[in-house]
Amino acid sequence: INRLKFQAYTGIFTKFSKKIILVKPQTFMNLSGDSVIELLKFYKVPMDKLIVIYDELDLPLGDIRIKLKGSPAGHNGLKNIIYNLKSDEFKRIRVGIGPRPGRGYIADYVISTFLEKEFNDMVRGVTLATEAIDMILDRGALKAMNLYNTKS
Repeated sequence: INRLKFQAYTGIFTKFSKKIILVKPQTFMNLSGDSVIELLKFYKVPMDKLIVIYDELDLPLGDIRIKLKGSPAGHNGLKNIIYNLKSDEFKRIRVGIGPRPGRGYIADYVISTFLEKEFNDMVRGVTLATEAIDMILDRGALKAMNLYNTKS
């Protein structure tokens, strides 16, 4: 990821004979869709090729789940992506950062750093998400869901 374009850091590479555009929006999280829609329009990427990876409070730290579509379930960044695309029909990989904090402002928890004892679980989540992306690209989302949605 070495270019600032579409309000995001972007990088383009090839894997499994497919052109991959990696995007890390630099907007506020709840405006992520602004960056995503710009990129999809510019590169004429069909929505069925989009994979959104995001943090999920309702999953244990380091667990992942793959979905083909669905509601944002309270995630403001995902809400904005759905709003901009006018559709919820895109693949997503949820990376667990839970459990939800008992009290306090959730945003403070989400942007805080991980504790040293949580580091290995977070690395496991990122590693699983990376493997899941590879499987989606190589063998399809349903195969990836069958494998990764049953792991914990």
